[in-house]
Amino acid sequence: MTTFTTPVSSPHIHGPNHVSRVMAEVIFALLPAVAVYHWLFGWGVLLNIVLVTLGAVIAEGLILRLRRRPVVPAITDLSAVVTALLLAIALPPLAPWWLPFIGGAFAIIFAKQLYGGLGYNPFNPAMIGYVALLISFPVEMTTWLAPSYLQPPPLDLMATLTYALQGALPPGITLDALTAATPLDLQRTRIGVEQPIDLQHAATPLFAGNSHSSALWLQLAILSGGLWLLWRRIISWHVPVAMLGTLALLALLFHLIDSSYPGPLFHISSGAALLGAFFIATDPVSGATSERGRLLFGAGVGVFAFVIRSWGGYPDAIAFSVLLMNMAAPTIDYYTQPRVYGHVRSD
Repeated sequence: MTTFTTPVSSPHIHGPNHVSRVMAEVIFALLPAVAVYHWLFGWGVLLNIVLVTLGAVIAEGLILRLRRRPVVPAITDLSAVVTALLLAIALPPLAPWWLPFIGGAFAIIFAKQLYGGLGYNPFNPAMIGYVALLISFPVEMTTWLAPSYLQPPPLDLMATLTYALQGALPPGITLDALTAATPLDLQRTRIGVEQPIDLQHAATPLFAGNSHSSALWLQLAILSGGLWLLWRRIISWHVPVAMLGTLALLALLFHLIDSSYPGPLFHISSGAALLGAFFIATDPVSGATSERGRLLFGAGVGVFAFVIRSWGGYPDAIAFSVLLMNMAAPTIDYYTQPRVYGHVRSD
């Protein structure tokens, strides 16, 4: 009896980059930023990571069971962990426990699994989770913890757990004493007013803005992780260069026209600009695929980031900018397809 087998499509090349390895590289590249973030803001950062990861992994397992798909391979590929890690470091360090858990579950269910799982999601799951939380729970998402050098004393692990689970702070400490305004908030409200930005007494969370000297260590940690990904060829240079270059160019132009607009260094070293350039906008699934397309994609993120930061309703704009360009990615790919060798365009 003759047995027929289904032919396997090309290419028949086995490379070293499989999903779990790439995700592990991204996690490794984020570890320096997580360490510095923990140093600046205490145990709440690590608690958020644990809770978001739990929400993401549990949600992925449940949806896969409902879809009757294998659970273990999807969970062990570390893609849900990367999504959780990116979302967790974007959340306020003093968030109640349910906020990161819901965010992780929402990101996986509504931005990943409902579209078919890894490789089919049109939007960045971590940014969908962040934006959903920001719109649904604006008070909790905009209560930013001041850095450890400004706190009257910093909260230890038990105090952080007590606040996350019960909403109670140690005696003699109020929430107002632990929180502060952010540089991006300050610059947005002072555009058009010749007044210096008081960075010395500003909070420095990633998605709300930071430019204080100690927070620059956080940005350097993110930059080191991004350069590691470039060196390991996990990402290409096109999106980071286009995004940061466009953001810096617009900032310089408006600063020269009106000095009340912060300059390029402020925008690049504030908020999640570097994190977005190296870790978020470079998502190979929800971003553009061609080299020219990546340049246009990154430039678009930079334009939207500057516009929303300067005149929008939110101090930082990386999440919204990436999601807006996610919608444009298919069109960008359509018009930037590389020419096929041996073919001549009819136009």
